[in-house]
Amino acid sequence: MTLVDSHCHLDDAQFDPDREEVIARARAAGVETLVAVGTGGGPPDLEAGIRLADTHPSVYATVGVHPHDAAKAAADTFDRLRDLLSHPKVLAVGEIGLDYHYDFSPRETQCEVFRKQLALAREAGKPVVIHTREAWEDTLRLLQETEGGGIMHCFSGGPAEAEQALRLGFFISFAGVVTFPKALRIQEAARMVPRDRLLIETDAPYLAPVPHRGQRNEPAFVIETARTLAGLRGETLEGIAAVTTANFRGLFSL
Repeated sequence: MTLVDSHCHLDDAQFDPDREEVIARARAAGVETLVAVGTGGGPPDLEAGIRLADTHPSVYATVGVHPHDAAKAAADTFDRLRDLLSHPKVLAVGEIGLDYHYDFSPRETQCEVFRKQLALAREAGKPVVIHTREAWEDTLRLLQETEGGGIMHCFSGGPAEAEQALRLGFFISFAGVVTFPKALRIQEAARMVPRDRLLIETDAPYLAPVPHRGQRNEPAFVIETARTLAGLRGETLEGIAAVTTANFRGLFSL
């Protein structure tokens, strides 16, 4: 059985003491591929994911400016992102989007930086990895303005939001939150997403799934999200592992 962790923050300082062991545990657990999301601490450093992908065969990367860091973006940020998108192990622009929960960057700035990165992704022919928190209306409106698709990362909506994202051509990626007993709307969405649009992730080191809730999350734990999805959908763990791995490979032509 093989699995993919389609979204993790391996550059996070929480992994500094044992990063190599974390990656080894993931491989031992059947996680054949990990995507190191390259937003890091924000501009000017845009290569957090690439540094890991360059030194680990099983790791791929994204590049992008997280909405929290939108105010840090300068004119040369987008030129540098354009250059980095040609790196052979960069799969997508991400995670990008809008976060109206924390508002660490002004909302107008978030929208402007989001638009520019959507344009870069379209220009490069790359998918996008979307972060949206308490900003579904604006996120979907801006996505409707551009062509292309990608991943709704750490999906936090319900069936209505899932349906809108699916119509726009997106894959729906479920993280550890779907294992939380009170995440009823997310679980309802998880039951209705078509098999050929399902992905799984950890968002490690955040949001560890049950039974690891409260611990530091790591890619090996993605199997628990797969196990929960299987139960919610009346499928086998092996079936969920196979289809989410196949979907990932298909999306990124791997």
